[in-house]
Amino acid sequence: MITQIEDYINALDIDTISNDRKETLQPLVAFIEDKATKKLPITINFICTHNSRRSHLSQIWAQTIAKFYNIENVTCFSGGTEATAMYPKVAETLQNTGFDIEKISEGNNPIYTIKYDQNSHPIIGFSKTYGDNFNPKSNFAAIMTCSQADGGCPFIAGAEKRIPITYDDPKVFDNTDLQDIKYLERSAQIATEMKYIFSTIK
Repeated sequence: MITQIEDYINALDIDTISNDRKETLQPLVAFIEDKATKKLPITINFICTHNSRRSHLSQIWAQTIAKFYNIENVTCFSGGTEATAMYPKVAETLQNTGFDIEKISEGNNPIYTIKYDQNSHPIIGFSKTYGDNFNPKSNFAAIMTCSQADGGCPFIAGAEKRIPITYDDPKVFDNTDLQDIKYLERSAQIATEMKYIFSTIK
């Protein structure tokens, strides 16, 4: 794993997570634990409205931290109720944390390769709907990362479990003086919670 990312994860303090929030995270812990115990594939799809910010951050941190804790058979995806584009500030925020990110396709919906390890296959980042062919069709946990998608999608086809773990949208700070710090804060919150989740898996 890239040393800067490893150091970043080591520095995250899971004791900052409230007991109420841990209860919110518990269903995902249980899903992962059950699959890991049975040595089954652990497939997680993080879903938001536009698949542009929170769902990408969640997918990338979950995949990275699963690797950090050597939890095997974990594959993380992300999708939206509609496709737009991965917001450039997400890539920039992750790059500042140590990820090796390259834009391999331009256009309205650019495609990024995101690496947490120089010798591992990159995570492919682009905006897509949660039912896109790129995403799993069955036996996955659908994690609803925004309240709008959670309220608007009571049923996710193929999902084995549907778990709301919502985050405030950093989009509200776009084009303000607080933009950089708020994206970093949201990324750190998600990373910390993913660390808590995967650190509890036996």
